Amino acid sequence: MTETVQTAVVGVTGYSGAELVRLLLHHPRLRNKPPVFAGRVDAGEAARGGTPLGEIHPELIDSRGSGKLRLQPFSWDLLADLDVQVLFLATPHEQSRAWVPEALSHGLRVIDLSGAWRLNEATNRAVYNFEDEGSVHALNVQSQAVYGLPELHREKILGAHMVANPGCYATSVILPVKPLVAAGLIDLQHGIIADSKSGVSGAGKAPTAKTHFMYAADNLSAYGVFSHRHAGELLEQIDIDAQSIIFTPHLLPIPRGILSTIYVRFKEPQTRAGLAHVYHSFFTGSPMVRLYDNVLPQIQYSVRTNYADIGFQLSPDGRRAVIVSCLDNLLKGASSQAVQNLNVMLGWDEAEGLE
Repeated sequence: MTETVQTAVVGVTGYSGAELVRLLLHHPRLRNKPPVFAGRVDAGEAARGGTPLGEIHPELIDSRGSGKLRLQPFSWDLLADLDVQVLFLATPHEQSRAWVPEALSHGLRVIDLSGAWRLNEATNRAVYNFEDEGSVHALNVQSQAVYGLPELHREKILGAHMVANPGCYATSVILPVKPLVAAGLIDLQHGIIADSKSGVSGAGKAPTAKTHFMYAADNLSAYGVFSHRHAGELLEQIDIDAQSIIFTPHLLPIPRGILSTIYVRFKEPQTRAGLAHVYHSFFTGSPMVRLYDNVLPQIQYSVRTNYADIGFQLSPDGRRAVIVSCLDNLLKGASSQAVQNLNVMLGWDEAEGLE
């Protein structure tokens, strides 16, 4: 077990980056080793030592002087000089695709919040149109990448050098569906329907026409139908084919949070107690999953927490179920999941700094 490490974050200016910084600054193992912040810094800011964190995210100013920590110009030499051991990348897919191989060559351990290395199958990666697709170099890195969903891959994450943090929608669907598929209960011939809705922050900080207030407010819209980037994660991690699930994401007029409503049909009639047992058994030792036995989760229960919430209702004939899962897309859907992966990777308590 590693006692402590020096971490670095690239991509602190985005929504997920801000949440990641907040969690790392208050992590009990890292309080005496604040993370290094690196990224794009213009010449004027570089000359005065970089941009203070308090100017980027005033909400992160605290009594311990965190607001005075600076965003410094990124370089591999900087990370080496400051003895960084674990690098978090909250960067666009293309940038992570280029930087992860180099980070590994420098002996760094990497937790990547982008989609650059999440997918093992070339057919699923095609949605990203990576320029290096199929190259020996890229395939070598991909072979080292562990899909960072601790509830599924805890043993592989422990000691891993490269962890690909899951997508937010993917997390909200994989967690409630995987236990039932793994138990052989779902009739895949009838298919799974995953109807997912996310707050606007899920689209990232860069403004677009569809995230503009005049479009998103008082509105609800579907997008990415049969083409969303997270769909491949569902297929690979649940271990089903594309004919077995319909996944449709929607944009909610709220800042953050995801609610996924999932419809399944069983091969044989089930009991409520039996399904509850499947879930509780699967998630034994998973502190970041909360199972609701008597009520269905709501976004307001999980928003601004690090939990994934799961509940279900069974039809009177026991043949069908509606499953509801909720999480905060910026936390369990991104940043707190990354910190959870750090904890598992280094052999620390999985929930440390998250409860």
